[in-house]
Amino acid sequence: MGFESFSLQQNLIKNTTFTKNSGDFDIFMAVLDFNFYDMNLSIAIKTKTLTVFMICSLLSLASFTQNQEENSQFWRHVRFGGGLGLSFGDGFFSASLAPSAIYQFEAPFALGVGLNGTYNSLKNAYSSTIFGGSIIGLFNPINEIQLSAEFEELNVNRKFDSEILNDENYWYPALFVGVGYSSKNVTFGIRYDLLYDKDKSIYIDPFVPFVRFYF
Repeated sequence: MGFESFSLQQNLIKNTTFTKNSGDFDIFMAVLDFNFYDMNLSIAIKTKTLTVFMICSLLSLASFTQNQEENSQFWRHVRFGGGLGLSFGDGFFSASLAPSAIYQFEAPFALGVGLNGTYNSLKNAYSSTIFGGSIIGLFNPINEIQLSAEFEELNVNRKFDSEILNDENYWYPALFVGVGYSSKNVTFGIRYDLLYDKDKSIYIDPFVPFVRFYF
């Protein structure tokens, strides 16, 4: 029963003459008791509703706080950086820039992803631009030594300086294993392409020096 029923009962009480002999007094007490029961029930419902609302609010706040803490913990393990590549010899030149990000697991493991942009040229033969991505895993058995494994998938756009050869555009996979010397956030080393194909590789040699850094 709500506010409207309570008002109707008040009017009924006001317009009723009570006598002990007629039993009207008992009716009055019963109505009065029922009114108090209705009010107590309404208060109890509102109290329970408020309690449930407060509990839900506290749970939502706790969940939000936990998510924020988890996100904060995650980003504390993320390091940004990448690598620089340089290769040249006998009229060949190659330079690459590879920004990447890694997640540092429990030392000494790390896993990450990266992008690769490379320019190559062979004098009087061809030039090429390369774009693609990579997945890299790092392992430091000791602080100074870093072992790496990296898979690249690159799109090669090659233009020849000869009218006999047609320009090329193709995808080329490379799987590198490498070793380097680390000093703080920088690693100098060399890597070897296990899938090296001299006709399609963007490098003139399967051995490629690199500089890798993460902060």
